[in-house]
Amino acid sequence: MMHSNMAPGAMAVSPHHLASESALSVLRHGGDAIEAMVAAAATIAVVYPHMNGIGGDGFWLIVPPEGEPVAIDASGAAGAQATLEYYAEHKAIPHRGARAALTVPGTISGWDEALKISAGLGGGTLPLSRLLADAIRYAADGIPVTPSQASATRDKYHELSGVPGFANAFLQRGDIPQAGSRFCQPRLARTLNRLTQEGLDSFYRGPLAQLLGEEFQATGCPLTAQDLAAHRARRRVPLKLSHRQGDIYNMTPPTQGLVSLAILGITDRMEMADADEALTIHRIVEATKQAFSLRDRYITDPRHVTLPVQTLLDRAPLQAMADAISDERAARWGSGKGPGDTVWMGVIDGNGLAVSFIQSIYHEFGSGVVLPESGVLLQNRGAAFSLDSNHLHALAPGKQPFHTLNPAAARLKDGRTMVYGTMGGDGQPQTQAAVFTRHVIQGMPLQDAVSAPRWLLGRTWGQATDSLKLEGGFSEATFTALRDKGHDVEWLPPMSEVMGHAGAIVRHPNGMLEGAFDPRSNGSAAGF
Repeated sequence: MMHSNMAPGAMAVSPHHLASESALSVLRHGGDAIEAMVAAAATIAVVYPHMNGIGGDGFWLIVPPEGEPVAIDASGAAGAQATLEYYAEHKAIPHRGARAALTVPGTISGWDEALKISAGLGGGTLPLSRLLADAIRYAADGIPVTPSQASATRDKYHELSGVPGFANAFLQRGDIPQAGSRFCQPRLARTLNRLTQEGLDSFYRGPLAQLLGEEFQATGCPLTAQDLAAHRARRRVPLKLSHRQGDIYNMTPPTQGLVSLAILGITDRMEMADADEALTIHRIVEATKQAFSLRDRYITDPRHVTLPVQTLLDRAPLQAMADAISDERAARWGSGKGPGDTVWMGVIDGNGLAVSFIQSIYHEFGSGVVLPESGVLLQNRGAAFSLDSNHLHALAPGKQPFHTLNPAAARLKDGRTMVYGTMGGDGQPQTQAAVFTRHVIQGMPLQDAVSAPRWLLGRTWGQATDSLKLEGGFSEATFTALRDKGHDVEWLPPMSEVMGHAGAIVRHPNGMLEGAFDPRSNGSAAGF
């Protein structure tokens, strides 16, 4: 058993301990959970660059001590030049290179919007220079390369080494960096420092935006300074599931937040508390198939969604999907959406303000394009678009792509508040369901709920098959029981990074905070 970390004052969880410490430092100096998350978001962009960065997107779920939660959609749309005609010579949008970088990086706008919410709640007391100080120092002075970054560089070397700017930024004299070697990003340090001087909006409508526009053109990306100027983060009313344990919240389209809530809504119609390991997995996997079918029919840019998505979480549709599940036999399964490189982080401060946050560049290292002067690594989220004009995700200028990203939170009937989430494409809603079910419904200790062996239906980063994957650590009896129910089951090694980097924080009714980090990551749960 691994024990959760507990603290009375504040708690931060991230997949890299330096990001957790950046958040904690801000909290110690009087910042609130939102300010702490901005600090963590900046640091994680520097120290986990293969997973996320300021050239990517972000989604926020903010749960105040009282009142309704608010979500922030800080994802970018396709540039004005990113048309079907522009990609006429392609069968699909490339996953790497300049033409893969076709959507506006949105995450900086989310930081800005979140800080406005912080100010409205009585926070916003620390200057931006303080919030970004750690990130700037780590980028300028260097950090040790993580085993995860070294492995990702090795695995993707042949498809990324020739992409503009990649080798200069991520290779060391042309070689793959070794874990523990010093990794510096001086150009990114200057860009982050520039943001502290010019303000975050400069990324979209200031001098920095003009530089980025020139770099887009020089690199051959179908983005312009005008695309940046047209972008703004958007506040959303989050989706809500009324569960027997309490209210659970997640992100609206264009994300698959609906999937995460639907899985828990479907299994809430079953008796999960006493289900054994194999039956728990089977039911959640079958609920996942049902929820993915909703996703694939409806979830796209919110302006193109054909019905109120919240209605899909009503009792009747959830019950109908639950009734379609057999405890004895697995339903047929098609294929998932595929990979996604992401970081999830959570912070809860001493006043009970809770933040669940996700930041991503889509695939490992995104498009691979690193802009020559700013040092910004651009995402490849636009590869989620289809070049079929009749497809739900058909490419169009100004359209947001589909996102697997979805930060979660819950207000439980027993008085606890919980923020939780993970990275990992198709695996995100499944791991969320595993952590919530194990801890809240089955009573597993929080750290064990995150650390315990996990499963994955479909694909995530580094995987190309749609089987049901079980992480080493499950019993042979569980494997056999699932196979006998008709699942196409395969083993993965124990503590596999393929299962994502999860985390959770719970605020108890007495104000005590409990944090759990994922031992599959380089993370920590840091509190005071």
